[in-house]
Amino acid sequence: MSVSGQHRLQVGIVGGTGYTGSELLRLLLPHPGVDVTTVTSRAEAGRPLAEAYPHLRGLTDLVFRQPDAAALVDCEVVFFATPHAAAMHLVPELRAAGQRVIDLSADFRLRDPDLWAQWYGEPHACPDLIETAVYGLPERHRESLREAQLVACPGCYPTSIILAMLPLIEAGLADPARLVADAKTGVSGAGRTLKTPFLFGEMAESFKAYGVAGHRHLPEIRQVLGAVSGGEVGLTFIPHLVPMVRGIHATCYLDVAERDIDLQALFEQRYANEPFVDVMPPGATPETRTVRGSNICRLAVHRPGDGDVVVVLSVIDNLVKGAAGQAVQCLNLMAGFEETAGLMSPALVP
Repeated sequence: MSVSGQHRLQVGIVGGTGYTGSELLRLLLPHPGVDVTTVTSRAEAGRPLAEAYPHLRGLTDLVFRQPDAAALVDCEVVFFATPHAAAMHLVPELRAAGQRVIDLSADFRLRDPDLWAQWYGEPHACPDLIETAVYGLPERHRESLREAQLVACPGCYPTSIILAMLPLIEAGLADPARLVADAKTGVSGAGRTLKTPFLFGEMAESFKAYGVAGHRHLPEIRQVLGAVSGGEVGLTFIPHLVPMVRGIHATCYLDVAERDIDLQALFEQRYANEPFVDVMPPGATPETRTVRGSNICRLAVHRPGDGDVVVVLSVIDNLVKGAAGQAVQCLNLMAGFEETAGLMSPALVP
């Protein structure tokens, strides 16, 4: 299938009123190979999308529908932009009907259902489907994604951290027992909910760590990096909330005793053919503003003071490469489109 072919992929979105649902609509409505035919929302059923999202006026005349399998019957691919523990209740019915699914929540990311239950507070509803899911990081699982029927899109923090650490761990250069990720996110990472800690008056002019005792993305990052290294990894991951809307900045620390390796060349070669990973020149420090609204991950690698610790800086837009954009990138691979289709808009600056 190609974007220029006659058939246009029929796509549905479950959970169209959150930030990731909004981003999916922004990216998919003008996509050259896709028709968005169904968008669901329990709270907004019956309301026109263009009324809920004035920025989409003129792009769609769709109306939100109730989220059930009957509403999605004509969709070839269904995106889930729902809270955690929602998709797993509807996905089995869709998969039984032969529909392909791209889940942006955490429902199918962890391979161990008991570990999933430990972190998400309830038993997994369809543990038999977990093993069929392909982890939606194209830079690691591109070929598997081409044939995937169920995709578990990575979390935003894991995307930024895994891409930063991957070259050194793949090459066997970093000590997998001593990994540190210090990451900051904008408030949109908390979702489109009304909670006191995320009110403007509560978070403006402030900066704090959270999830220090353990964050749900921790086992996900450990799982992926452990598969790369061939064993368990020791990872310290501390997320922080900063007073901006979009963006993640991850500062990653890896013990690399080897001095004869050209770190810049290693990163440039690893990502040479990756359309959405930009390895910046030596000495550069990427900024979140340079990826806002884009599907790009920008990286820079440093060895401060020629010491044993290598520092990798990684920035993404948490709603695009960290969520909706990466999901569309997966869709492009699954459908046989150009991987970059609908995703080549540059960042919004200023």
